[in-house]
Amino acid sequence: MPPIARSQDISIQDAIDKINSLTGLGGVKQQVKAIIDYINMEKIRSQASGEPVSNLSLHFVFSGNPGTGKTTVARLLAQVFKSLGLLSKGNLVEIDRSALVAGYVGQTAIKTNEKIDESMGGILFIDEAYTLTPKGSENDFGKEAIDILLKRMEDDRGKFIVIAAGYKNEMEQFINANPGLPSRFTRTIHFDDYSDDEMTQIFTGIAKKSGRVLSNDALAALPAIFSEIRSKEMHRFANGRTARNLFEHSLEKMAMRLASRGLSATDSNDINTIILQDII
Repeated sequence: MPPIARSQDISIQDAIDKINSLTGLGGVKQQVKAIIDYINMEKIRSQASGEPVSNLSLHFVFSGNPGTGKTTVARLLAQVFKSLGLLSKGNLVEIDRSALVAGYVGQTAIKTNEKIDESMGGILFIDEAYTLTPKGSENDFGKEAIDILLKRMEDDRGKFIVIAAGYKNEMEQFINANPGLPSRFTRTIHFDDYSDDEMTQIFTGIAKKSGRVLSNDALAALPAIFSEIRSKEMHRFANGRTARNLFEHSLEKMAMRLASRGLSATDSNDINTIILQDII
């Protein structure tokens, strides 16, 4: 995983607009708006009373299946919170279990503290956080990582934000695995799977960014194609990643189709148009 995503200096409205421009995620957008409204009201209250804004404890659980935009929203939230003055840097440090847990006594503490230090002023995003609490492993070093994380979340309150992400059921088990976790992670945002129409929007958005267009029959067939993929892959369905994988596969099939005709038989429309044959 990339260790650090640096924040760009953008306005709060620009960051909100980017979140609102994401495909789907209606419930996520509503919750993000509620959090922003709450923070703004706290700032207004502080100005009216003359008292400083308290160090807000804004740690989140992001639950949902792969490819539903959890990392993207986390990156944008880092920008939002920086614009609101809650974070000094607005960087996103994206990690998983391997970045925190070592195989020898004492090394997990070093690795965990290093990653927390990197995230100061920003967000520490722990993907598949539930792997820190594997079932039936009382002596697993993931427990040490969580203990250190909880202590730093209290000692460095207001200096960084933690987002623990993963599948819905597994994240519920994660939160219940340690009595200190529910009181630290007080906000849960669930990311629903994309609908077939939303998957189509994601596919066409990827195509547009790459300078490609879809034929009318290809565009019309996409929702049914995604429905079929969803029913076949079941729990392996990866939402946005599935859309990108299908797009990349369609480019390979398009290239083979055009190459079989000979490059001289193509024109600018041919080489930039994905047809139904390329997708199915």
